[in-house]
Amino acid sequence: MNKEYLIKKWLADELTNAELKAFKKLDDYKMHTKILEAAQYFKASEVSEVADLDSFYARVNTSKTIVSKKISWYKPLLKIASIFVVLLGVYFFFLTNKDSTFKTLASQKLSVELPDASEVVINSKSEIAFNKDEWGDKREVSLDGEAFFKVTKGSSFDVITKDGKITVLGTQFNVKNRENYFEVTCFEGLVNVKNSKHDHNLPAGSVLKIVDGKITFETIDQNRPQWLSSISSFKSIPFYEVIKEFERQYNVIIVMKDIDTKRLFTGGFVHNDMEDGLKSITLPLDLTYTIDTSNRIILQYNK
Repeated sequence: MNKEYLIKKWLADELTNAELKAFKKLDDYKMHTKILEAAQYFKASEVSEVADLDSFYARVNTSKTIVSKKISWYKPLLKIASIFVVLLGVYFFFLTNKDSTFKTLASQKLSVELPDASEVVINSKSEIAFNKDEWGDKREVSLDGEAFFKVTKGSSFDVITKDGKITVLGTQFNVKNRENYFEVTCFEGLVNVKNSKHDHNLPAGSVLKIVDGKITFETIDQNRPQWLSSISSFKSIPFYEVIKEFERQYNVIIVMKDIDTKRLFTGGFVHNDMEDGLKSITLPLDLTYTIDTSNRIILQYNK
């Protein structure tokens, strides 16, 4: 049977049993049914204008016979045409929305392999997105949060964040892009970091930090970020950022009573034992903690 003929009759809900069997054997049968299922979420406009109620009834009573005759022959065509318009819109949406997005929740980490076999490990409460269909022409990943990248050699590879763009050819590096906190660490190769105010090349073993608008540079002696081993580490970082990271890793809310959150902290905490983690971030600052039943933690100075 003719494929177009079967599709039109299917849309009009006029298939016979034999025709329905033939339609289900079409190669793209599943695609048509999926698109029609998605179309149910589209809703037509409910707005129309009527001058007044008397005029409306008068117009209907004088014209209903003529209108019914005019509409009868093309009503099925209108139904088919309207469905095709909706299907075209849904189909266009599926074709043009090609970004692959990966997102983690609190206390979660996720490994993702990119189309060129580059690897990304996403830290807690973070998100990456990329266009796999354009990957051959443009290796580009958008990032909100923190992720470690192990990039295969090839064309330019860009990581786009709200605080700047990181460009490499083939290397290993970590990007942390949080509220009022931006950090790029190069573990291998060379990384370029650029935004409206800065343009810096970072060799292996270098760290660039921008905290509350202030930029600093450091050196490290390690070949991968410690959070991959379930440890968060900090060097001269405001305590509020330590608290935010703890909340992300343990999915808790921390309330601080009369604590100087801008005080610099050097140290770290583990991700697999909350009690040990709390001791690691409170004892050095002479703080105590209380855990209530709703995963709410209260910090205060030791009395």
